Amino acid sequence: MGEFLEFREVSKSFGSITAVDNVSLEVKRGEFFSLLGPSGCGKTTMLRLLAGFERPDSGRVLLDGVDITDLPPNKRKVNTIFQNYALFPHMTVWENIAFGLKVAKKPFHEISREVDKMLQLIQMTDQSHKKPDQLSGGQKQRVAVARALINKPQVLLLDEPLAALDLKLRQRMLIELDLIHDEVGITFLYVTHDQGEAMSLSDRIAVMSAGKVQQIGTPPEVYETPRTSFVAAFIGDTNFFEGSVESLLNGDYSRIKVEDFPDIVCFNDKQILAGNPVYLSIRPEKIRISRDKPEDLPPHVNLYPAKVEDVIYLGSTTKYWVRMGEYRISLLRQHGRFFLDEKPIRWQDDVWIWWHSDDGFMLERYSEKDESLNPLPPEKVGEESDEEASFEK
Repeated sequence: MGEFLEFREVSKSFGSITAVDNVSLEVKRGEFFSLLGPSGCGKTTMLRLLAGFERPDSGRVLLDGVDITDLPPNKRKVNTIFQNYALFPHMTVWENIAFGLKVAKKPFHEISREVDKMLQLIQMTDQSHKKPDQLSGGQKQRVAVARALINKPQVLLLDEPLAALDLKLRQRMLIELDLIHDEVGITFLYVTHDQGEAMSLSDRIAVMSAGKVQQIGTPPEVYETPRTSFVAAFIGDTNFFEGSVESLLNGDYSRIKVEDFPDIVCFNDKQILAGNPVYLSIRPEKIRISRDKPEDLPPHVNLYPAKVEDVIYLGSTTKYWVRMGEYRISLLRQHGRFFLDEKPIRWQDDVWIWWHSDDGFMLERYSEKDESLNPLPPEKVGEESDEEASFEK
């Protein structure tokens, strides 16, 4: 698979607001590619630039080697699925799906054949006579997908397509969208603010912030090896540490000096030299916890005493927040075998926490726009929400 869809140094402003700021990215043919970021990051503007609903102030958009920057929307082989589905209320499911082929003046036998294929694909053959107001949200979503696919676009654009669905239906539609993509094999460009959707569906993800692409990679790459503090905070929970490289150790490890916190040993994959500032990200699931001090730990393990501040039982896991001086750290404990006589770790217990130095990750840069790293007032420390970065100083 080579480059199929390209944005080349594309910028777009609305008045004094720069929605897309000199973005270049490439999408491969047949790829499920997601644009992920918070509201106002520019992801929907990117979609509209590709669909032809907006024109870039600078830069070019290419599709299958053809510059489509100046083409009107109806001349581009792309179709868009919006949040509200945009189905025709007076038409049946069959008529909604057939609409594009009718506009293209295809013969009836071809329309009938293609609509029947789409109804089978979305598993709604027995619902073809119903109108949109007789359908559930998930059924409407499937009809919208079928209607968009029947004209055989080169790219299917999906703009927050699951936002209006409840959690369980959203989870089911994620599986269905993935199956439909595998079945039809065309390129999907998916816009979402939901990290779970992007992580579960995408071949690759572009994480956006303030009109710029912060990182492009596979879901494991952006989660396990974030390049910036913004990516680390936006993709899942994380604990941040800010310090400087105090010394280099054998085997590409470094000792990190953090103010008002014990030294941290971390694998120095960035080859940052002693004396330079550094930012660390440690995911909650990488940190272990126990009431007793662990013995016989391998080399390069960070081990610290702490006090439990909050405990939330989540069924398959328990989430803990522990306090070390001014620092509040979150961690997850995966449940294995359950013992009724096991004494659980509770609020205000003294515990030990530890993580291997390979599990901390040095960030390439700190993002000034990342609000999750802003300091909290002293009286507010410990009151941040679960959705915010779980480590604050």
